[in-house]
Amino acid sequence: MELMTCTLGDICDEVGGVIRTGPFGSQLHESDYKESGVPVIMPKNIVDGKISTEEIARIGESDANRLLHHRLRKCDIVYGRRGDIGRRALITKRENGWLCGTGCIKISLGNSVLDPIFLYYYLGQSDIVSWIYNQAIGATLPNLNTRIIRSIPIRYPPLPTQRKIAAILSAYDDLIENNTRRIKIQEEMAQALYREWFVHFRFPGHEKVRMVDSSLGEIPEGWEVQKVNKICELIDYGYTASSEKEPIGPKFLRITDIVPYMIDWDSVPYCEIPDNKLKKYQLSEGDIVIARTGATTGYAKRINKRHPESVFASYLVRIRIADDYDNYYVGLILESDEYKRFIKANIGGAAQPQANAQVLSSFLILLPSKEIKELFKQNIEGIFDQRETLQVKNENLRRTRDLLLPKLISGELNIENMEIKLENMNS
Repeated sequence: MELMTCTLGDICDEVGGVIRTGPFGSQLHESDYKESGVPVIMPKNIVDGKISTEEIARIGESDANRLLHHRLRKCDIVYGRRGDIGRRALITKRENGWLCGTGCIKISLGNSVLDPIFLYYYLGQSDIVSWIYNQAIGATLPNLNTRIIRSIPIRYPPLPTQRKIAAILSAYDDLIENNTRRIKIQEEMAQALYREWFVHFRFPGHEKVRMVDSSLGEIPEGWEVQKVNKICELIDYGYTASSEKEPIGPKFLRITDIVPYMIDWDSVPYCEIPDNKLKKYQLSEGDIVIARTGATTGYAKRINKRHPESVFASYLVRIRIADDYDNYYVGLILESDEYKRFIKANIGGAAQPQANAQVLSSFLILLPSKEIKELFKQNIEGIFDQRETLQVKNENLRRTRDLLLPKLISGELNIENMEIKLENMNS
């Protein structure tokens, strides 16, 4: 298969495209942000190759028009240029007209030379990500700039083949997205069951149970209120180390890995840890890890059954619930918005929020009777198992897609003469 070779900057100049950083702080001030208006994409909004609208900033239409050069169009690619510099997303119809924010770079090249979806996948190859990382400026907090982006080496086949490659890889992402939706349904089912039983108190047999006063209001008789730290076997801080891309030890779970909807273990890095410390920091099924610093302080995740050998980083607190209590139940509570609000209220409005283990484990929770606890676990465990099965399927799909990616792009797998449907491309 014939492959052309040049830099991204050469193609940008050829097609009259744009590779531009978002507006500087002098162009977009804190006072410009509003509760409603045009969304502004920041690096934190780029999650798993898509744009997350959770806590997305917004500005008025007049300010967006003032910054017209920074508005995004469908099929642009937006990069986060600080921190996790491999983070990128393809702009879809939904984000058309949104703003490329401070801390991001937009790539707008049209589709006459490079198919945008092909380019999006091309930039995700491990060797390209490594190349970009090695060019990045700053050892502590790597930074990208337009010079680095323009210098990215591009090897690409003719457009028809690019579109076939994009269609094949997109099909994998469509399956992953479908499974992700099903995972969210499972999560919503778990949360709905929790609320029905433990918020509205419509658990099996509730009609025969008397309500009594407690520090959390009226609760079923025989239930009790307790702080999280009173039902824990362990509460400890994580391990301090540098993360590594190479598999030199166990997976190294960080705050950034627990903030997304699910932990994507394939993207979690590794770390070196001496054998005599591994047991202390090793994660087990049912452990709950909580972010203790930064904007996501109070975000928590329960570690599920099918997790790889892993340890947790120093900016996380690990809570291990004692065997007498149900970690499924406690995990649902600590992953809730109510818990996040409690933590936020108890750490104040510092520029860099921080919470110690004492604060993170001081939340009051309701402990049901033994019968209800066991019945809830029987109902909830199947939902969690289904969710994990879907997550494993997604991990396998991602691995297959990522193995195919360099083979398709290099021409090792030649698809020029294959008939492939190209419906809904670039949508």
